[in-house]
Amino acid sequence: MREPFEIAGQVIEELPLLFVELRSADGTMGRAEAAGVDYDGETPGSMLAQVQAVADRLQESTTGEDLIRWLPRGGARNALDCALWDWRAKRSGVPAWQLAPLKPLLTACTIGLGTLADTRRRARELAGVPLIKIKVDGTRHLDPVRAVREELPQARLVVDANQSWSRALLKRLLPDLVSLGVEFVEQPVPRSEDAALDGLASTLPLVADESCTDQGSLPSLIGRYHGVNIKLDKTGGLTEALALAREARTLGLDVMVGNMCGTSLGMAPAFLVAQVARWVDLDGPLFQSQDRADPLRYEAGTVHPPEPRLWG
Repeated sequence: MREPFEIAGQVIEELPLLFVELRSADGTMGRAEAAGVDYDGETPGSMLAQVQAVADRLQESTTGEDLIRWLPRGGARNALDCALWDWRAKRSGVPAWQLAPLKPLLTACTIGLGTLADTRRRARELAGVPLIKIKVDGTRHLDPVRAVREELPQARLVVDANQSWSRALLKRLLPDLVSLGVEFVEQPVPRSEDAALDGLASTLPLVADESCTDQGSLPSLIGRYHGVNIKLDKTGGLTEALALAREARTLGLDVMVGNMCGTSLGMAPAFLVAQVARWVDLDGPLFQSQDRADPLRYEAGTVHPPEPRLWG
């Protein structure tokens, strides 16, 4: 990472990734990466073991649905699924986004936890970015938001508590968050305590992140959250992520597309899901000291579609 990235309960200084290449006999290659879901115990080693367990079953006819039957959701399935999407696009010459060209997206740019001086410095570095996401925790909550609002009076602000709040704290903070112009709160309570939100008439939309995994998680979110944050590592790939986005919208939930802080190769497949999202958070490469060749292009909070050489 360019500098330590702190969220509630964790400081990230480097990001180990699983990198997958699939090559067919004619030399066509598809590739993808996965950061995995660290709070579920995933590591590059555990993901690699899952890939190796199904490697002999992979064929040119393998589909995302096959992978869903063979592997649990998570980083290994994500890397294989997105590599297959890339391989099929390069083999056929037809882009992964067949229906319409991908459009540039407004992405949130994230400010991690730190001292208030750090928060102000990072906010000034993001001057001109329209949408700012602020990481908070159980003790550092309103002060970082106030600091960013003072530095960036015109910006749209969203807040991510990463499971660090209680219902009582959320209820207490809501009036101030509204007055500071916050647009929504992401994952306020621990994912095992979503029931604490029952009956809460929140004055701000609540977006489930850690509590939203795949389509099977949606029934427990209805009536508690207003939106879901879809990440390819959580869904176990693009195939399930697209289905999850469709189902969430059918159920009346807003869609957000996020990331696990990977490189441009990790963000590129998420572009397909993000085309239908209300909110986009694909700023992971901006935190890295290095990126892939042919990286995504970022300009003042707008991220442009991937070049086919990168993915798809």
